[in-house]
Amino acid sequence: MADRHFVKYTFLQLDPAWRRLPESERALHKQEFLAACEDFGTDHLLQGFSLVGTRADAELMLVMEAENLDRIHEFHVVLSQSGLMKWATQPYSFLGLRKASEYSDEERQIPRRFKGKYLFVYPFVKTREWYGLEAGERWRIMQEHIAVGREYPTVDNHTTYSFGLDDQEFVVAFDTNDAGAFLDLVQRLRTTEASAWTKRDTPSFTCINTSVERALIALDGQALHVPAL
Repeated sequence: MADRHFVKYTFLQLDPAWRRLPESERALHKQEFLAACEDFGTDHLLQGFSLVGTRADAELMLVMEAENLDRIHEFHVVLSQSGLMKWATQPYSFLGLRKASEYSDEERQIPRRFKGKYLFVYPFVKTREWYGLEAGERWRIMQEHIAVGREYPTVDNHTTYSFGLDDQEFVVAFDTNDAGAFLDLVQRLRTTEASAWTKRDTPSFTCINTSVERALIALDGQALHVPAL
């Protein structure tokens, strides 16, 4: 298990009343939140994303990777002590594990950052009937699916596995600089034979790749410094 990392997607939504707090108090809350993220990020992969303007039920997302669940747990305990989290809910949370694909030779076990301007994330569940197919038949069906994905080289796949760890079977994540290319890819994938075996692939999140600091600023449009009294 040492070579397989856990990947956690944490979505946050702020109480609208938080924005009516004094600017200095909001700035302090964001600074505490950022400090917790920077501490975790010194020796682990952590990225921030803004969903302001793309979702009505989540405004900020953190993606983190760690070699064990204990470290992810500890980070969330520290994060919960920030003033910002006292005004936040966590409407969605996805946990996955990096694992080699049984259908392709794509490298998915090594932790790597999302590099595109946009990140698209959704939970994915296949029908139980899918797992009743012979292994060779499942492999055959997936080859078309994989071939379609390779027609869109500007869209990078970061799928992780969740069997028994969370409600979904996979956390599917694509990053790209071209949102249109991602839309075209998903539309094309709907025509593949593999698509017929999909049970659930929603909700779908469109995220803006940014720093944690900029994602925090987007919550109220104010910088993180504490104004002088």
